[in-house]
Amino acid sequence: MSTATTDEHPAVATASRKIYRRIIVLFALMMMLNQIDRSNIGFVQEDLEAHFGIGAAAYGLGAGLFFVGYFLFEVPSNALMQRVGAKIWITRICITWGAVSASLIFVRGETSFYVLRFLLGVAEAGFVPAVLFYISSWLPNRYQGRATGTWAVGALFAYSVGSLVSGPLLSLHGFLGLDGWQWLFLLEGSITILVGIVGYFLLDSKISDAKWLTEEERTQLSLRIASERASDTEHASTTATITKLLRNPVIHLFMWIYFAVQMCIYSTTFWLPSVVRDIGVSSDNMVGLLSALPWLCTIPYLYFVSRRGDRSPRQRTTLMTTSLVLAAIGTLVASLTGSWLGLVFIIVATLGFKTVAPVFWPLLRERTDPVTAATAIALINSVANLGGFVAPYGFGLVEDSTGSTELAMLGLGVVIAVAAAATLLVRRIPLRPAADPSAVSPGVLDQTGLGPVQVETGAGPEEPARKLR
Repeated sequence: MSTATTDEHPAVATASRKIYRRIIVLFALMMMLNQIDRSNIGFVQEDLEAHFGIGAAAYGLGAGLFFVGYFLFEVPSNALMQRVGAKIWITRICITWGAVSASLIFVRGETSFYVLRFLLGVAEAGFVPAVLFYISSWLPNRYQGRATGTWAVGALFAYSVGSLVSGPLLSLHGFLGLDGWQWLFLLEGSITILVGIVGYFLLDSKISDAKWLTEEERTQLSLRIASERASDTEHASTTATITKLLRNPVIHLFMWIYFAVQMCIYSTTFWLPSVVRDIGVSSDNMVGLLSALPWLCTIPYLYFVSRRGDRSPRQRTTLMTTSLVLAAIGTLVASLTGSWLGLVFIIVATLGFKTVAPVFWPLLRERTDPVTAATAIALINSVANLGGFVAPYGFGLVEDSTGSTELAMLGLGVVIAVAAAATLLVRRIPLRPAADPSAVSPGVLDQTGLGPVQVETGAGPEEPARKLR
């Protein structure tokens, strides 16, 4: 973790390091399994077509229906999480999505495929905002970028690991009477269930419940976080909050940017194995190996972006713009270039769209009322995830019509280029007013379980506010 600043109590840094090792690493593992379980259908597309006649359009629709279920249940899931506690809710999400993922072994046609993909989205709904809420509730702002980046690395490892193990799992065809594609779903879903059970014993809902932190660490960490959220003095119903957020152009701007990012992520996730096969690769093991390349190459740059964003918060908008420009260039050139060179530019695009999250969410939190921040995250994530429906389904329709995904890639490149231009408006959005560290709302500290305490901490420099025109 980063070293402490001069106005930060040493116990805050030591507590943050412990949280990083115990919690953030667990979240990275959960995120890895999360992405594997939602995207592993990319490696069984040919099996689904051969066994059940599920063609490209039907496959794209099934891949996308996951995000419809996710969208419909994301905000309600977030509201329930705040009632029952993050510990129970995050582990519940993990266990149930693992169970549904394993149940995909029972797919027997288009209808069962659609239903199970939709239910997987319902089961997973709320995971991302729950983890982001947990991170923001347990770590001061200056540590959140790296924590989010490490968590996001889990997704990159997911695509890499998922690609590398898909071939061996598919080769289990006939073992104990199951096809290879069934073993893929069963084993990966079962591992997720086990991790969810382990997570129940590692997570705590409140800082005050964390017996693995010293009393001083719990107190100082809670004070630090409370000082950053001191303006959180009001409460409103979820419906009223959503209505307020939907009237806010800033929320719409962030929603559009992340929608475009999700389109890129999931078009690549679900169709990359098919693109690799179109190059002329037929071996399952080689398809998996080449499909892992974009994600593996992105890991060092993701680490750089998250670290740089934490050390220089004012550069977060520049980092986000740069990532989206890379995504646009890579996608556009890949759409116009075939064969192996196209795969190279898919790697460039992946460097871009997979490094947005570590700076995107801190930028949103810095410009959002703390009262509505958790709901804003859930709302933006749920709507943006519909990009995961639009892109895969669109790719399937284009492939069925033209026999190729080139036109779909071109359209995707235009969408992400517009999103890159939209990031320039983020620079004009004023930061939310700095909290008064000398007066903290009792409600804020109650969230940590410590009750009202007087805060004594220095205030850091603020970035000059610029109005959104």
